[in-house]
Amino acid sequence: MFQGAQILQLSNISDRQEVELGKQMNDELKNGEIRLYRNEAVNRYVQEIGQKLAANSDRPNLPYTFQVVEDNSVNAFATTGGFVYINTGLLKTADNESELASVMAHEIGHIGGKHLVKQMRQRALASGVATAAGLDRNQAVAIGVDLALNRPRSRQDEFDADKRGLRTLTRAGYAQSGMVSFMQKLLKSGSGPTFLSTHPATSDRITNLKRAINAQPSSRRDGLDNAAYRANIRPLV
Repeated sequence: MFQGAQILQLSNISDRQEVELGKQMNDELKNGEIRLYRNEAVNRYVQEIGQKLAANSDRPNLPYTFQVVEDNSVNAFATTGGFVYINTGLLKTADNESELASVMAHEIGHIGGKHLVKQMRQRALASGVATAAGLDRNQAVAIGVDLALNRPRSRQDEFDADKRGLRTLTRAGYAQSGMVSFMQKLLKSGSGPTFLSTHPATSDRITNLKRAINAQPSSRRDGLDNAAYRANIRPLV
């Protein structure tokens, strides 16, 4: 943690400050809240998918970091400045690369919309820790980590991340159907309570996605080979 008061203005945070904040949150998460999954092949595979999506995202200029978390719950989350976390439980639940990419694109969508920064600002103001000058950086890190792990995303943010995510997924050449099929799987099976508690997956989100796909269909069908996907995550299966 930084010594001395370093003040952040969350209302007009620069990309550089946002990345720095993401790095500090990453350190904090690794020091206590999460354990990273260390298999090199699986991490390389997830990084490759992530960088392909990031290059086709709304904020391709950020230095994205994709990490696999050793946790069997079906979950994924993002912080600020390009940091995305995918649980091993989610990797095992996806049937193919398109489904995994759809979740990663959704998380990149949260970064594109600066949703966590907005939530952090709201929390800081509501709890009275923000001053007129801004927010102490250490407090910002603590608030950001708590929100990323525990706070349900708003419906508005989820719809926005879905919209951005679908656009990114499509630009990257993945089958659009992966986004719908993964969400339907979570809803039907009742598995993934962690993901659903922080990412309310409702039937109207699926309806919205189907409508968006019908309005702008893509002929690209990358990422639908289930056997190839299983081979890539074999150390986990």
